[in-house]
Amino acid sequence: MTIHFAPLEVPVHRRLQTAAVVQWVFSFLGLAPTCIFLFFYLLFTRFWLLSVLYAVWWFFDYDTPSRGGRRVPYLCGLRVWEHMRDYFPIKLVKTADLDPRNNYIVGFHPHGVLVAGAFTNFCTYATGFRQLFPGLTSYLLMLPLWFRAPFFRDYIMCAGLIPSDKQSASYPLFKREGGNAIVIAVGGAPEALDAHPGSYDVMLARKKGFIKMAMEHGAHLVPVFSFGENEVFDQVENPRGTWLRWMQEKLQSIMGISLPLFHARGIFQYSFGLMPYRKPIHTVVGRPIRVEKKEKPSAEDLDALHQLYMDELSQLFEEHKGNYGVDADTHLNFV
Repeated sequence: MTIHFAPLEVPVHRRLQTAAVVQWVFSFLGLAPTCIFLFFYLLFTRFWLLSVLYAVWWFFDYDTPSRGGRRVPYLCGLRVWEHMRDYFPIKLVKTADLDPRNNYIVGFHPHGVLVAGAFTNFCTYATGFRQLFPGLTSYLLMLPLWFRAPFFRDYIMCAGLIPSDKQSASYPLFKREGGNAIVIAVGGAPEALDAHPGSYDVMLARKKGFIKMAMEHGAHLVPVFSFGENEVFDQVENPRGTWLRWMQEKLQSIMGISLPLFHARGIFQYSFGLMPYRKPIHTVVGRPIRVEKKEKPSAEDLDALHQLYMDELSQLFEEHKGNYGVDADTHLNFV
């Protein structure tokens, strides 16, 4: 295999963009295990008291993730996220206003490999979410597993990430004054296994939990499609029915996280590595779907709203696919 190295005369701003994405990829893939190792390693050094004090803090702070987390606006607004935005680049596209007097459940599609669009748009201020939707605070749902890692849990809470269990996801929606939007990558970890370039498979056909939550809280639904999300990484072919896909799904059911075998480019060369490609991501926020509150919605009500949501997502995709390089004959495939 021929290795294509990056030229030496790469401008400084592009090097900064690469560095920003390097730290993000490491945070996503390696920071949690590093924090766990550090926590236990310190116990056997002269700095053991740090881990003990943190354990005490953790005990008293245990429920914070399920109560809206602990966002730190300063960290969300750091310049590093602007460099990350410009690396791809990533753009947030608004198609309708969202009334801050209401609460919203935002369905993000597709999941992609590392949900770069969801993180950059809804966990940082780099793409202008606050300016496009004034009065709204976004919360991105993440697997509860990651909130059990010492130190790492505090880091991800700083960006507005909260656990994806029902209790944690519902907490912002209980606020009657509105102004909260929880963002759900509806396909979840399993959908990452379908994140191939040119693929538009969305795991939604049997996903009704977020629909039920919206009805129970009277939170309006907002479909979002992130064009380019599946283009920034290549993934080893793993069609359903193959031994690789069977193994990945088995591990996902045991561990709770999926393990896509992905690759793209490196830091100093463009031939292989875990760095995403520099391909644009356009995250289009659709029109809100009004939802009436029903504490105990019937199966018929759920099915009707679920179908309406799928129709709105399909319409959003069809209306904007021509703007972002998707072939006119391509349609969403609900799995």
